[in-house]
Amino acid sequence: MKLAGLEIFAVAPPPPGWGGRYWLIVRLTTACGITGLGEVYAAAVGHKAMQAVIADVFGRHMEGESPENIELMFRRTYSSGFTQRPDPTVIGAFSGLEMACWDILGKARNRPVWALLGGRMNNRIRAYTYLYPEPHHDAARFWVDADMAAEAAANRVAEGWTAVKFDPAGPYTIRSGHMPAMSDISRSVAFCAAIRTAVGDKADLLFGTHGQFSTPGAIRLGRAIAPYDPLWYEEPVPPDNAAALAEVASGTGLPVAVGERLTTKAEFAPVLRGGGARILQPALGRVGGIWEAKKIAAMAEVYNAHMAPHLYAGPVEWAANVHFGVSIPNLLMVEAIETPFHDALVSGRPRVENGFVMAPEEPGLGITLNDAVALAHPVMSDRLHLEAQEAPCDWQNGNAFGGGAAD
Repeated sequence: MKLAGLEIFAVAPPPPGWGGRYWLIVRLTTACGITGLGEVYAAAVGHKAMQAVIADVFGRHMEGESPENIELMFRRTYSSGFTQRPDPTVIGAFSGLEMACWDILGKARNRPVWALLGGRMNNRIRAYTYLYPEPHHDAARFWVDADMAAEAAANRVAEGWTAVKFDPAGPYTIRSGHMPAMSDISRSVAFCAAIRTAVGDKADLLFGTHGQFSTPGAIRLGRAIAPYDPLWYEEPVPPDNAAALAEVASGTGLPVAVGERLTTKAEFAPVLRGGGARILQPALGRVGGIWEAKKIAAMAEVYNAHMAPHLYAGPVEWAANVHFGVSIPNLLMVEAIETPFHDALVSGRPRVENGFVMAPEEPGLGITLNDAVALAHPVMSDRLHLEAQEAPCDWQNGNAFGGGAAD
């Protein structure tokens, strides 16, 4: 069984684009005709350039190799260009390709991927959702309106969800860490108060930020929301600053979560060592793939830390997250995005029911790409999957972060 063919699908979800402006889905084919799907997360270069990187990584390090030799192919990629250090672009490309190898291996053995990762640790896994506007909400105002967010949260709890995420503390900019505007702090408190009142003790509050604050700014904001007991304070400062993460954790008393922008165990190890975060959120389409995420989970277990794999992508990374979550003992929960387009793009997608996902039973990742849907939604823009704004924090007129909606 040798890897022989690569196809890349650059897919743009229709507006509002929950999950990003586009998804890069790969399909590998072996010489004996078995196919596997993977997904590359959030490239830092345009999608055409990233497709070239994916093709280069496959042709240089994987083509002609057995899909079983994941460790060997990872080491080739990690060492490419005499680097042997984390490179989010190259490792991101490998991550999606590695996912596809696991899909192939599961199909070849007629077993779900989790069965190849140490077996089933969890029969079902807890899921959480971001808060998105309800159909009757003003989609622009939703992101700054605590009452709308509380209504959405109450509706999700009525559906069975036990955790909801929101991030009212914008902005996310290209500049270095800033002090939050007082209006940002007030809005954040209002959101926490309204959502906590709406859900009571039926759901955890997950407070999201995007690494945008200075250390004292993150501490100020964290202390203000602490009375509402959020389960986590996500990426309050840049995630590669382990000392700052530890200072925020100590200064606020809040559990700090981090990881969607980190890649490989080399970047997660300092975070664990420094004590700043005990909830890790790897994006499997960037971190190095499923096997590298398993290594990070093992490190986290030693530090009594939880795993909560991140998702702001398409349904292939979601399926990988579920198989990963089924296989580990220190899973906290997985992020879910449920839209009609996610359902249309692949069949067999694991579904959230009453706030939980059952362990899949189909071979491999258990999903099949709908080529016609993928090809009918090509990427037409050269903008990136996610982008930071250039304008600085607005201390006079207020700020807003639009929940990652593609505009």
